[in-house]
Amino acid sequence: MKKGDLSHLANPGALLAVRVTPKAARNQVDARGDQLYVSVTAVPEDGKATKAVIKLLANALGIAKPRLVLTQGAISRDKVFRID
Repeated sequence: MKKGDLSHLANPGALLAVRVTPKAARNQVDARGDQLYVSVTAVPEDGKATKAVIKLLANALGIAKPRLVLTQGAISRDKVFRID
């Protein structure tokens, strides 16, 4: 996905529901309805996969990484991010 492809979702205060697949073959963001599916090659240990998700998602949204705040699912595959 190109930088800013999901910029229409980058509204301040918006909540994004994300389903994460760690240890995937490639990094990818896929939007299906209200749900975002993010696949990352990082392993799910010590927050590596979550950091990779934040980087990839921020790039797809066209925003800075600090604007994405993880509100739910720190150690779960189902995460909720808030855009500040």
